[in-house]
Amino acid sequence: MFDTKIAIVLREDLPVWQKLNVAAFLASGLAAQSPEIIGAPYVDRAGNRYNALPVQPVIIMAADAAMMGQIHRRALERSLTVSLYVEEMFSTGHDAANRAVFAEFAPDDAKVVGIGLRAAKKIADKITKGAQMHG
Repeated sequence: MFDTKIAIVLREDLPVWQKLNVAAFLASGLAAQSPEIIGAPYVDRAGNRYNALPVQPVIIMAADAAMMGQIHRRALERSLTVSLYVEEMFSTGHDAANRAVFAEFAPDDAKVVGIGLRAAKKIADKITKGAQMHG
């Protein structure tokens, strides 16, 4: 049905509120990078308009810290632009502070808690191999 896959992988040990927050941030980053994934606005029978949503499913997965690092590395090896959230961003309160703390880390020392990607299905599956469907 779709030749691409949208996947968000969350570190499994996060509290639920953090998982939800990270998923929202990552999804918005993917939409900003690829606006074509967003469909038309929704309209109910009464004519009320609602925001547009993605045109394809977003798969939510979970992985441990080591696997998050592997997924991050695999995405970089394929030169894929992804949405990334690191643990230290939880201690900030706004975008500029997020960017500043994010810039303090490199791929080998980043504590990745979430990664969002959109790629051809086979590539997305190879990158996320080892992650499990979030339950």
